[in-house]
Amino acid sequence: MKMKKTDIGVVLFMYFVCGFFYYHMVKLKASSQTYPRFTIVLLFGLTTLYLIQMVIAAKKYGVESGVDSVFKDFQTAQFFVCLCATVLYLICIHLFGFYIPTVIFMAAIMLYLKVPPLYICITIVVIIALIYFAFQKFLGVKLPVGTIMKALNK
Repeated sequence: MKMKKTDIGVVLFMYFVCGFFYYHMVKLKASSQTYPRFTIVLLFGLTTLYLIQMVIAAKKYGVESGVDSVFKDFQTAQFFVCLCATVLYLICIHLFGFYIPTVIFMAAIMLYLKVPPLYICITIVVIIALIYFAFQKFLGVKLPVGTIMKALNK
């Protein structure tokens, strides 16, 4: 398979993401740096492996643009619906906290994308449980509560 020039942008973006998070990670207390450091190193390593794979593919099979195949099946309406839903989701997180908007967002997007209801239920339960146990219980991360939910609890 030929290397695509568009993949170079993906690799550069991923290295930028690693650098951005590393820059902010070093500002944390040393005891809080373990998980972010592991994640950044893992992401950096996987990106580097992908870069190596790209170079090997370029030497073996050559290079192609890649732009044609990236946007071949692009669905404008689907993109903008998902983009607007994501912006609304972020606003709702600020207002109502993390869990309620996340469940509604996941269900709405998967229904819109015509995912079978059983898979929607399984996905939501697994993701919410994973986030709860990994972030709140294991890592002790406080997820957003939301301004409206804070006001109701006072």
